[in-house]
Amino acid sequence: MMRRYGQYCGLARSLEIVGDRWNLLIVRQLLIAPARYRDLVAGLPGIATNLLADRLRELESAGVVERRLGDGSTVEYALTPWGAELREPIEGLIRWSTPLMVRGPEGDTFRHEWLTLAIPALLSARAKVRATVSIGLAGEDMALQLNASRTGFTVGTPDGRELAGTLHAAPEYILGLAAGALTIDDARALGLIEIDGDEAAVRSILGATS
Repeated sequence: MMRRYGQYCGLARSLEIVGDRWNLLIVRQLLIAPARYRDLVAGLPGIATNLLADRLRELESAGVVERRLGDGSTVEYALTPWGAELREPIEGLIRWSTPLMVRGPEGDTFRHEWLTLAIPALLSARAKVRATVSIGLAGEDMALQLNASRTGFTVGTPDGRELAGTLHAAPEYILGLAAGALTIDDARALGLIEIDGDEAAVRSILGATS
């Protein structure tokens, strides 16, 4: 049952819907992409399956989440248009979290898909350029594609387009570069990153300022 604050305040009423534990993280996953129930379980390490079911039911009742048929007639969860409007406040919280993230994972679980939401949020104030680069995650045999255009930034799996350069780093250093808390020059001097290919393209995105 959703908690009521009994206050005629937009923040209070918003928190009645998304303020409970796990709710905004469920929204985070669905901002990345619509997902089946089992994919949400995998993308939310530590959540109990009965709690996830309860939270999804509450968010669906509130009009934030909807169920629909995906590929193969499987049921998947997606954000409603109103629910998708939570992107802006969630991106604001991601930017606000920078001082909390600089100390690194400290044993916390990390999933690469979380960067697809975090990096564009952190880069949003940067100067807009045109470039496509690859981000290789240290310790993982996979990479993400970072696209920069005049309209903004997107991060996802490689789609076959030509990549100008590749940045190799651990997630905390990628986030630090995107947030502007770490410079490319300092990161290279400390041996925290490696850049292959067109370094100027990588710098045009992660070294640009607003």
